[in-house]
Amino acid sequence: MGDGRGANATPVPPAGDDPASAGKAPRTARGRRTLRAILDAAAVEFAEQGFHDSSISGITRRAGVALGSFYTYFDSKDDVFRALVRDMSDQVRDHVAPALREARGGQIAAEQAALAAFIGFARTHKEIYRIIDEAEFVDPETFRMHYATTADRITRRLRAAADRGELRPEVGEVHAWAIMGMNVFLGLRYSVWQADTAPEEIAATIASMLSRGIAAQGANPPNCD
Repeated sequence: MGDGRGANATPVPPAGDDPASAGKAPRTARGRRTLRAILDAAAVEFAEQGFHDSSISGITRRAGVALGSFYTYFDSKDDVFRALVRDMSDQVRDHVAPALREARGGQIAAEQAALAAFIGFARTHKEIYRIIDEAEFVDPETFRMHYATTADRITRRLRAAADRGELRPEVGEVHAWAIMGMNVFLGLRYSVWQADTAPEEIAATIASMLSRGIAAQGANPPNCD
């Protein structure tokens, strides 16, 4: 198995950005490759077996590393699971970031590009849904932080766009959680359950909804007092 890095393997993170247990961050490029192999193998192990039926030996076997190598970087199965959830969250962030940076046409276009990128990511990393969902029961704090951190990123970029005059001034946290919720379930439907629609088509539909709303033209607005 070598270092466990296949076609969909995640790039090795730079030094200082490693998700190992406290005090166990690798100091060499080789160590970071081994850590990456363990995390990639853990993703497959947890996705296929579930947390409770997974084992450290199963992870190291998939990674092609010695059992001792696991304990060089992690204290327990719980620790590698928590690290994997954080790592997956970072992977989504890093995959979507270029789409956000390169989008042209304002914040709605940026959110459109981000959604298309996320759906594409989810199609090649379907395991993220099982692992993140299981985190709610294995480690609720890590589960909560995954979504809270993601929503915070969206909130900050929405508010920045509002400050630029691209969005309504009241746009904020509630809107960010709503957008994140849409993205999560769109990824579930169009990446995990059935990939039958192009990511760009899905993202264009949502961008239209965000920019125009879904009320019929001329419809009476609700009484929000």
